[in-house]
Amino acid sequence: TNIVFILLLIIIFVIALPIQDSIKNQIISLIGIVLSASIALSSATFLGNIMAGIWLRSVRNFRMGDFIEVKDMFGRVSGRGLLHTELQSIDRDLITLPNLFLATNPVTVMHSDGTIISTQLSLGYDVDYSVIEPLLIKAAEVAELDKPFVYIDSLEDYSIVYKVHGLAKDLKTTLSARSTLNKCVLDALHKADIEIVSPTFMNQRQVNEQTFIPKQRNNQRKQYSDSPEEVIFDKADKAGKLDEMKQQHEDLVERMEKAKEAIKNAGTKEVEQELKDSYEKLKAREEQMAEFLESKSEEINREGKESSNEEPDKAKPKS
Repeated sequence: TNIVFILLLIIIFVIALPIQDSIKNQIISLIGIVLSASIALSSATFLGNIMAGIWLRSVRNFRMGDFIEVKDMFGRVSGRGLLHTELQSIDRDLITLPNLFLATNPVTVMHSDGTIISTQLSLGYDVDYSVIEPLLIKAAEVAELDKPFVYIDSLEDYSIVYKVHGLAKDLKTTLSARSTLNKCVLDALHKADIEIVSPTFMNQRQVNEQTFIPKQRNNQRKQYSDSPEEVIFDKADKAGKLDEMKQQHEDLVERMEKAKEAIKNAGTKEVEQELKDSYEKLKAREEQMAEFLESKSEEINREGKESSNEEPDKAKPKS
């Protein structure tokens, strides 16, 4: 509205200028060319995002609730539109990405069957690698990672860099899985009386022979929650579950269509009545699911609007 108002003021100003009509017409034509070029450029981006959105849906490389990474951005898909895709980051913030950006940049999608979780640490040359590897493998198993393996990542001047890997099948707990793996590595090495300190630090010891392994106080340790994903990816988790339910609803509608065809081709009245009863049960279930999906969709949309309205309020200075 402001842009249109400014353009009208410019045109009125040009018309009011005490110059020849031919010059006025040339200036107005120039304004028209600039305006047309601006509209053409903006419409190209607009149409490009629409086409990219259609292409992304046809390729189906990711769904609602999936973990994706593009450039330096990582998060779970919490919303998909014709023009943009929304991510929920590990800080619980919402990131809006134009579909054209996703179509023109490599997108990494976490595999639905699981992803590799890893952590690395450096230990001195005074501990043989044949002792370290089994301990790291055991730590990964305690962390409930499948098919663990260990790499000797590099040989530094004063230490060996180990990297332990394992397959995490539950993608919803990838963040806490890394933290759990680190805890298990610490416990495994400390229980084996292996210090995780730099060689420089070890060589600078004083006369006393104190070891730098914390004493285990299992009875005093607090058990903190290992599921921060429930808080971090709350919207993405709801969107993912809603998408799964929509897929189930589509499957149910397809079953209803097949049931209709079966009723038409029923041989006897008894079979027909039995099929009709089955169809009515499917119909009641479909109506209940459709109502639930509608209420959940409205709830997610309402939460999205409330969160977007809260951002400007946070930015206002306190009086």
